[in-house]
Amino acid sequence: MSKVKENDTVAVHYTGKLTNGEVFDSSLDREPIKIQLGQGQLIPGFEKALIDMAVSEKKTVTIAKEEAYGEVRTDLFQQVPKTELPETIKPEVGLGLVGSRPDGTQQQFRIAEVNDDHIVIDANHPLAGQELVFDLELVSID
Repeated sequence: MSKVKENDTVAVHYTGKLTNGEVFDSSLDREPIKIQLGQGQLIPGFEKALIDMAVSEKKTVTIAKEEAYGEVRTDLFQQVPKTELPETIKPEVGLGLVGSRPDGTQQQFRIAEVNDDHIVIDANHPLAGQELVFDLELVSID
């Protein structure tokens, strides 16, 4: 029976959870994700967990934050004067924002703190600093 190796294209169903059991994403109610390994499209721990799996195999893996979205980086927090926000936005902790970089690409932020005259935005991935648990089921190897 064939097993997943580096650079294979695979289809996989997954359920991603925090260590407290809270589900943050799942493919079970949609098509499995189809991905070519070795392209940097998955967090390293997820990709490593797929290596040597066989079709129809299921397993649960715990991925350390270093193999997921890394540590929370303090350099990705920035103060922004409230006067720079569009008038239509009522700043609240947890609110997602999108900003433009100098090269024209967009970046997502979350409001981490709201003060009288400024907010603090956080450009870390929402799952940074967390150990993650994934239930995996390999659907196919192409």
